[in-house]
Amino acid sequence: MEEICRQFRLALGAGEVDPLLLIPVFIHDFLCIHPFSDGNGRMSRLLTTLLLYQNGYMVGKYISLEAKIANSKELYYDSLAAAQHGWREGQEDAVPFIKYLLSTVIAAYRDFEERMELVSDKLPALETVRKAVQARLGKFTKAEILGLCPSLSASSVEASLRKLAANGELVKQGAGRSTVYSRVN
Repeated sequence: MEEICRQFRLALGAGEVDPLLLIPVFIHDFLCIHPFSDGNGRMSRLLTTLLLYQNGYMVGKYISLEAKIANSKELYYDSLAAAQHGWREGQEDAVPFIKYLLSTVIAAYRDFEERMELVSDKLPALETVRKAVQARLGKFTKAEILGLCPSLSASSVEASLRKLAANGELVKQGAGRSTVYSRVN
């Protein structure tokens, strides 16, 4: 671990390779070394967020990278397995994992951009929720809409979802915590 940390610091300090390429390589090596008996995956996601912060990429402050990775767990494990093959012999190809992690960061920035569009429009609650709903595919929960509308209270989102369902724009299924919505059109 000391050696990969030293190499990472040297590479960052040299400034010849962009941190967005160095971070996934460091995380890949960390996961190959597997320094702890448990919790290596979670630690790698915390390290990813920390290293992104330290290098000026603040998206993890607003969008959970851990949740994005959890939502694409199969891709995560597939890319990691492909990248780890031959690591002990020095024959690995980290590119699949680099591509995966960079696509996750890009997706987080896209989500952040969508949220900021909703917030910056200063629309009434109903219109803000309507816009958030239009950005969703398939079924979604009130919590997901709340995440897209951080400027609104839970009661405003709930009232807006009720109105949209009453207007026939949404279909409500279930009750209480198991309630899900879907768009009509």
